[in-house]
Amino acid sequence: MIAIKNILLLNNFEEPQKCKKSDILIENNLITKICNAGDLKIPEGATIIDGTKKAIMPGLINTHTHIPMTIFRGVADDLPLMDWLGNHIWPLEAKLDEEIIHAGTMLGCMEMIKTGTVAFNDMYFFTDSIIKAVESVNMRCTLSYGLIDLCDEEKRESEMNSQKDVLNSLEKAHNKNELINAAVGPHAPYTCSAELLQHAHDLAKEHNVPMNIHMNETEDEIKQIKEKTGLRPFEFLNSLGVFDDINVVAAHCVHVSENEMKILKDKNIYVSHNPLSNLKLGSGIAPIPTYLKNNINVTLGTDGCASNNNLNLFESIKACATIHKGVQQDSTVVKVSEVLNMATKNASKALNYNSGEIKEGMWADLVILDLKNPTLIPNKNIVSHLAYSFNGVVETVIINGKIVLEDGKMTTMDEDKVYEKAEEAYLNLVN
Repeated sequence: MIAIKNILLLNNFEEPQKCKKSDILIENNLITKICNAGDLKIPEGATIIDGTKKAIMPGLINTHTHIPMTIFRGVADDLPLMDWLGNHIWPLEAKLDEEIIHAGTMLGCMEMIKTGTVAFNDMYFFTDSIIKAVESVNMRCTLSYGLIDLCDEEKRESEMNSQKDVLNSLEKAHNKNELINAAVGPHAPYTCSAELLQHAHDLAKEHNVPMNIHMNETEDEIKQIKEKTGLRPFEFLNSLGVFDDINVVAAHCVHVSENEMKILKDKNIYVSHNPLSNLKLGSGIAPIPTYLKNNINVTLGTDGCASNNNLNLFESIKACATIHKGVQQDSTVVKVSEVLNMATKNASKALNYNSGEIKEGMWADLVILDLKNPTLIPNKNIVSHLAYSFNGVVETVIINGKIVLEDGKMTTMDEDKVYEKAEEAYLNLVN
């Protein structure tokens, strides 16, 4: 049980002037009471957090990561996507093992928690090692195995069997630890056959889990699909029924036609906007203002550390809040409230979470900020600072009602050991 006293409650990004000092009670994993500061009767035995000169906000949710790739940070910079993937990333991934995956995941979890992210949506391999790491850290996640068959029938059968095994493993992990959630993850239309894409959809529908997929990241991949099928990627997948009756989180969505945008809206697809990865790889800039005008669901992701090169979602928030103003030459597009909602309640809806807002009955996935921070002063404009100036260094993080970061220090891991293991993993990977 945790009682938070006299803290500035940042739960109304649209009307920041209504944010006020409050008391909050957390019991087990839920927010059970929110009241005016000073009104809370603190139950006996509760852990008390003094919120004086502090603010509390919903924890951020990163909707597109490849978390073990923290080990790849800086290994292949300044390259086009296909060169980056085919000549650098995929050859390194062929050398991965369970220890490297575990070390990278531990480092990634620590980086995200220390910068205010409480949950992430991942697509990668060696999911058992990822599960082991996130369980020990007490971090919320949705995990999917990256399906790739390159239209090879033998490879497809192997991938289908692997996906079934991973889903069973994830469901067992969820039954043991509710923080672990499952998804299905076909990599992209250009790496998956029609049969594999349909199989992924059927599994997602059968198990009632989201589907993760990379979509329309570059013009080259769109050209590949159109030459092969006569359709653009969203049109092709829609013709296969891949978007029907499931939650789809489509990463990137940089280059879309008017008809594809209609599919996004009609099928209620969630876009995971990864602005910094798209910029670094030279993929382009997604039409976020147009998505917002058309009421298309937009969330935020960082992508992996090989293409960002960090997991600090506050940097993606600032990028999203600024680059579209420059591209559109219109300072009124993508408002602060919109981009903060992308990283909180929009993401929560995409992943079927009971979080993203601070309300009674919701999960206690919360972030506390020390207002004695030069990037957050003057405090009167705190919501603006979250998007435009904050460096992402948070004081305390609560996930599922448990304090995992206190006064900037992890409570669920040995930080020095994580750094040591990550360095060892990198050397094992590149040597």
